[in-house]
Amino acid sequence: MNRDEIRTILPHREPMLLLDDVAREGEASVGHYTVRGDEFFLQGHFPGQPILPGVIQLEILAQSACVLLRDRIAEGKLTLYTGLNNVRFRNPVRPGDTIETRVEITRAKDPFYFAKGTARVDGKVCVSAEFSFAVTEAPAPAAGSQRTAALTEA
Repeated sequence: MNRDEIRTILPHREPMLLLDDVAREGEASVGHYTVRGDEFFLQGHFPGQPILPGVIQLEILAQSACVLLRDRIAEGKLTLYTGLNNVRFRNPVRPGDTIETRVEITRAKDPFYFAKGTARVDGKVCVSAEFSFAVTEAPAPAAGSQRTAALTEA
């Protein structure tokens, strides 16, 4: 799936849509994101030595799970983190790096889903984590909100 196809599943938009592509491989999802270097979260992390923040790496992992829940994440649904466990950061991610994620759903008890994933650059693990999230009803967008505008433009 390319970015346009990902947008049909995830409500994320620029600058927080953090996948260039994602595909299902058996029971796992494999996604990619190339760090351009101009992202807002690199501006102060760290000047002259930009490193992708760990929380952004975790968000990329979570977004990568979208293809595994394609049939469950319908319009009007929102996925929200409910927990993180056993998070380990191993190697930094820098501008120009392409992150490859691999995520598997390990357990489900609707509306809760439990997953494990890793993100690698050039085969080296950068982060690994177990995480959980819930598929919830999205609140109605407020009149005049950016989400309302984005939905009406689509």
